[in-house]
Amino acid sequence: MNDEKNLTRRDFIKTTAAASLAAAIPGNLGLFAQGSDAIRVGVIGCGGRGTGAAIDCLNSSPGVEIVALGDLVPDRVESSFKQLMEKFPSRVRVPANRRFTGFDNYQKVCAVPEVNLIVTAAPPGFRPIHLKASIDAGKHVFMEKPVAVDPVGVRSVIASSEAAAKKGLAIVAGTQRRHQKKYLELMRRIKDGQIGDIVGAQCYWNQGDLWVKLREPGMSEIEWQCRNWLYFSWTSGDHIVEQHVHNIDVVNWALGTLPKNIVAMGGREVRKAPEYGNIFDHFAVEFEYGNGVRVASYCRQTDGCAERVEERIVGTKGVAFGYGEIKGEKPWKFEGDEANPYVVEHADLIASIRAGKPLNEGRRIAESTMCAIAGRMSAYTGRAISWDWVMNASKLDLSPAKYEFGPNPVDPVAVPGKTPLI
Repeated sequence: MNDEKNLTRRDFIKTTAAASLAAAIPGNLGLFAQGSDAIRVGVIGCGGRGTGAAIDCLNSSPGVEIVALGDLVPDRVESSFKQLMEKFPSRVRVPANRRFTGFDNYQKVCAVPEVNLIVTAAPPGFRPIHLKASIDAGKHVFMEKPVAVDPVGVRSVIASSEAAAKKGLAIVAGTQRRHQKKYLELMRRIKDGQIGDIVGAQCYWNQGDLWVKLREPGMSEIEWQCRNWLYFSWTSGDHIVEQHVHNIDVVNWALGTLPKNIVAMGGREVRKAPEYGNIFDHFAVEFEYGNGVRVASYCRQTDGCAERVEERIVGTKGVAFGYGEIKGEKPWKFEGDEANPYVVEHADLIASIRAGKPLNEGRRIAESTMCAIAGRMSAYTGRAISWDWVMNASKLDLSPAKYEFGPNPVDPVAVPGKTPLI
């Protein structure tokens, strides 16, 4: 790994000339072999979620192959390759010269001519850069949520989404609820007025602790942070962004709009050891929407506490629950069959590409990601934040000074009332 190319931040944001070759191709032209609708996938980020997303993509549709793999470190690439080969030996064609490592692995994956769809599931802090490289290279994209960790990254994702729309390229995000039958039916009923006018909502992601990766002897600081990425704000955005964005996105979907003001609190009361990086372990946020609608948002990762993962939309005639039920004047409960939404989102993406009507979820998930980022920023600083300011004026950029193996000092744990709002 010491021989891998070291990149400055400026270099990292650029895409290689080879990767941008396909950018001149308008729309979907040239993305498929003549007389074929084969989908050839390059995976960027080969950890558990990246490998899982690649498996979901292969399960979703016929005519899909994995042809390139990229990750920061070799062991993840080789582990992913082994898992994929065991499950799909005839649909994984990734020779050693298309298994890339180092901080520039994403550029090399994008430069593979056969690739026409990128699956990117590297830690969230990398996703704006990986999306830009993919769109510049003329590739369709499935990207995991959240899509950024700071306002600068969100604006980059929106710009890439606009570029994708002009080129006729698809972007689907890993917000599987948007492709899940019970949620789709629930939202149809909400839009049709079955719960009346929405007057408020609550959303929750309260659960126990998650995995943690201890630093090993000889492991550089930045490599450890990337392997232990859940616990650093620059890699994950904190758990309100990395995880709770699902529930916040559902609320935005139901309300059909975005908040005007955000105020939050949170802290780090249980997970205080060094391996938990610099993130909080609990948040409570109030999102103020138009017409006086206020949404209470709660998330926590603490063992031994009450758990709840849910969305609750309150109307004048009833209450809608994300698990597929309405209580009130016109009660309803979802009782149909439910396909795996993690697979359906890939099927929907691929069907849209083959139909020449590419889905583009980029702006929508960028805006929901920004809601979660604003909640974190408010809790970290103790300040109230307006949507207009965070979307258009905030200069917060959590990117490291250099993307290279070695030291990478991070911000200390935030202290509300003292941590500055940037």
